[in-house]
This record gives sequence, C-alpha cells and structure tokens, in this order.
Amino acid sequence: MRVLGVDPGLTRCGVGVVDGVAGRPLTMVGVGVVRTSPDADLARRLVAVEEGIESWLDEYRPERVAVERVFSQHNVRTVMGTAQASAVAMLCAARRGIPVVLHTPSEVKAAVTGSGRADKAQVGAMVTRLLRLAAPPKPADAADALALAICHIWRSPAQNRLQEAVARHRPPAPSARPPKGRTA
Repeated sequence: MRVLGVDPGLTRCGVGVVDGVAGRPLTMVGVGVVRTSPDADLARRLVAVEEGIESWLDEYRPERVAVERVFSQHNVRTVMGTAQASAVAMLCAARRGIPVVLHTPSEVKAAVTGSGRADKAQVGAMVTRLLRLAAPPKPADAADALALAICHIWRSPAQNRLQEAVARHRPPAPSARPPKGRTA
C-alpha cells in the first residue's frame, strides 16, 4: 500500500510517502514540506498548499491519504490555520477519489514509538530507524508526515477488520416501500 502522510500546517505542511504493508519492512518513497509565507494573504496560502498537495498526488499516486486529526490547542489562530490546511489536503484527495483517514497525534506517536506521549525527537528517531534512513527528515513536520503514513499502514489491517465486523452485525437498511394500506 502507498500512503501519503500529511502533517497539516499553513507555514509548513509536512508531506511524506511510504510504501509497505503491516509486518513487512517499509520504504520511504518521498518526503518534503509545502511552504507558504506567513506574510501572504490567507487565501493565497491555501491555494499554495493545495497546489503543493496536488503536485504530490500527481507524482506519487498514493492509494490512501493519512492526515493528522486537528485537535483543540491553546492558540486558536494556530488551530484555525492547521484545520484549514487539513481541509485542503482532504479535499484534494477526495476530489480524486482517494480514501482519507485521520489519525490523532497520540495515535501516531503510539504506533511509531510505543508511547502516545513521545516527543518530536523520539518520533523522528523512530521514523529514521523504521525507514532505514541515514538521518531524521528535517524539519520535524516532514518526519511527522512519514509517521502518519507509517501509522496508517500498520493500523489499517485492524481497522479494516473492525469495520467489516461492524458491517456484518449492522441491521439491514429499511426498505423504501410505503407503509401497508397506503398508496403513493
């Protein structure tokens, strides 16, 4: 499976592509950052993020896009920019029919390091080790994007089994027929 991980941000939006399946060695295919100027108009910055994500989708053709789930932070302005960049990434993938999955920061940290409270240095070190890289990707946003892709590759088999089990036990949908004794 090929996954594009996106660590959303307006100034630096981390992107990383990983190939692999759970239980097998993973391969980094590409890593980078889509950058925008903090001095630019917000609408222009969002277009720049969109153009960057589209370029990555064109070049690497992922089967899934894993985006960090935005959560409430103390700085509302930061959260808004992160949420806007996240929405752009989801829109780009959805426009192409590529499934999008969201993972929380603690899910990603736990999947990659074993601890949901790991710091950025620990995540970078494990990404480096898991992908057999010479050095941690810089900046940390790039390493975080790879961690998102790794998390999804490792978690997707269990998530798929859970979704299938839920679907098997879901009651059948009601029919669209009008109630008895009434005509349309």
